[in-house]
Amino acid sequence: VRTRSLKMSDSEETAATIKLDPSETAIVLIEYQNEFTSSGGALHDAVKACMADTGILDNSKKVMDSARASGATIIHVPIIFESGHNEISKKPYGILAGIKEGELFKNGTWGAEICDLMKPAESDLIVKGKNGLCGFSSTNLDFMLRQSGIKNVVLGGFLTNCCIESTMRNAYELGYQVYTMKDCCAATSLDAQKAAYEYTFGMFSVPTTSTEIMEGLKA
Repeated sequence: VRTRSLKMSDSEETAATIKLDPSETAIVLIEYQNEFTSSGGALHDAVKACMADTGILDNSKKVMDSARASGATIIHVPIIFESGHNEISKKPYGILAGIKEGELFKNGTWGAEICDLMKPAESDLIVKGKNGLCGFSSTNLDFMLRQSGIKNVVLGGFLTNCCIESTMRNAYELGYQVYTMKDCCAATSLDAQKAAYEYTFGMFSVPTTSTEIMEGLKA
């Protein structure tokens, strides 16, 4: 019996060929908010081991600053809810249930703020309306990308196998050229991070690193 495997992007095959026009490239930074990134954040303990393993904050800061200097578009995608979290169902389940029950990412609170290291510059764009997992659903992200003439979407942020993956899949289906930076993502476990990188990233994006993206913007 003959079997056929589905082709996935291979980081080793593609890394050397990444060439990005800064004017057509956006670095899309998802949920670099204190709830995840900072000691005292409600979800920080869940992700800190993976953060330490990938070096997400240092790598993200470097690629953000380098890409901005090259002329690429920097887009921040925070998730924010109003008091009461009425945007979420009265009978939620899954990850949104935990967010509502814990009153996380509430507008006007420290936990919902983008962390100091990743604060947006005046020239950056900040997406509005993210109340779910995908960076496109319920937001103005696609509008911003198209208004800016973006063809290449480069992803980093939290959580690798949740909002990053949801946004990656949607960007892929919307026709963008998608790159996902392994060293600029974090999940709630190293196993989840590894599984996403090995089995999902290559189906819907080009798996890469912050260094390769910085080099690609200079190519």
